[in-house]
Amino acid sequence: MPKWLSLRARIFLILIFLLLVTMGGGSVMIWYTYQMESLFAQSIEKEMAAALAVEDLLQALVRQKGFVSYYFIDGDEKWLTRLEAERRAFWESLKRVQNLDSTEEERATLQQIESKYEQYIQSKDRVVGFYTSGDRAKGRDLHQLVRTLFDEILDLCQDYETMKIGKLQAMQFASREQAGRMRGIAATAMLAVLGLSVLLAFVLVKQIFGPIHRMLIEAERFGKSVRSVDEIKALSREVRGLIDDADQTHEELEKSRKRLVQTEKMATVGRLASGVAHSIRNPLTSIKMRLFSLEKSLDLTTDQKEDMEVIAEETRHIDTIVRNFLEYARPSKLKMQKISPSELIDMNLELLRHRFKSYGVTVHLRRAAPLSEVLADPDQLKEVFMNLLINACEATGEGGSITIEEEEGISDPLGPVAVVRIRDNGPGIAADLQEKVFEPFFSTKEEGTGLGLSIAVRIIEQHGGQMRLQSEEGLGATFVITLPCRQDKSWTES
Repeated sequence: MPKWLSLRARIFLILIFLLLVTMGGGSVMIWYTYQMESLFAQSIEKEMAAALAVEDLLQALVRQKGFVSYYFIDGDEKWLTRLEAERRAFWESLKRVQNLDSTEEERATLQQIESKYEQYIQSKDRVVGFYTSGDRAKGRDLHQLVRTLFDEILDLCQDYETMKIGKLQAMQFASREQAGRMRGIAATAMLAVLGLSVLLAFVLVKQIFGPIHRMLIEAERFGKSVRSVDEIKALSREVRGLIDDADQTHEELEKSRKRLVQTEKMATVGRLASGVAHSIRNPLTSIKMRLFSLEKSLDLTTDQKEDMEVIAEETRHIDTIVRNFLEYARPSKLKMQKISPSELIDMNLELLRHRFKSYGVTVHLRRAAPLSEVLADPDQLKEVFMNLLINACEATGEGGSITIEEEEGISDPLGPVAVVRIRDNGPGIAADLQEKVFEPFFSTKEEGTGLGLSIAVRIIEQHGGQMRLQSEEGLGATFVITLPCRQDKSWTES
């Protein structure tokens, strides 16, 4: 369609095409009704052929009447020969009628005709036998029964003929009625489309083009030149610009909100961490030293040793909380060196061996070969693996299972990478919580600080890697750590 045409002209042109197509379709429908009427006529011809075949059947039956009487009168065998010929003609006519399509009622009538006719010819043959043997009295008596069968067969043939004639009349009437109905529907549809086209044109002019034109005039008043042959395209361009501006503004506001929230959290954590460092850590160190000294110097009972272990464990828990706050508020500088992540995994498994045993957790390590060396801070990276393994252990509980998988591959845009997957068979993480687990201060544990995973993901990102969560509720969780295997010569060992 030419671009120089205005939108108004295009729509009116489309309406004209719509009208032409509709009128053409209606004309085709009318033509089709005549074709359908022709098909009905063919069906009627078929039924007419069946009716003619029934007429032949009737004539063949009627012509059989009297031959036995003639034979009884003069004893000439030519009458029996002619009788046999008429019988063959009757059977041929009956088979021809049966081969034509019929209804259940018609087939039942034909079956009755066939059955009674077989009875009729058998009885008539017996009459001929009596006449031939000279027992004319029995022949006459049986002949009366044969005449009764003849009348019954004749009535059935006439009933079948009546069915066919009635069916022909019904088909003819139905075809005319259907054709007339379809022509009426087609004419009504054409008139309806004509009226709708006029109504559509009115609506387009009054309720679409008018308001659009006024909106474009208003846009020009605000200093934007939007003159265009295609008003819709011009308006769409303006609306798209407004949407883009709104989306950009919304994104900037969301980013600003997140930065503000993060800044407030960092400020709060910084103040809290400073207070905690001076108020808690020094006394906590003294407590740990005194506990260690008491444990070595005293001869403790079993219950007392258990109490000491509980106190020591809770003290370590407090120390971990304090350390997490300090690490999040003032992240330490990475001390990079070459190391294989497999070495760090082995260290953590050895350190946590007793914890796994006490929890009743089984650990499976799947490693074809040790991972290649990466540029990393061993202490920081070990802390990440430690945090994930402890979380998995606590999530699975008694009888749980943890699987560690190591492999190397290629990742876009990191290139060669070392991949570590830590999978547990715990309860998993709900879909609505998976985006929040890496956020600071979010935790699914009652006593958690919500900083462990956020610190872990920050450490991995500082190493140029990625950390992802794969989980389905009820099917466990998998944390995937991807670290780049850099091969450049810029590595520096500490």
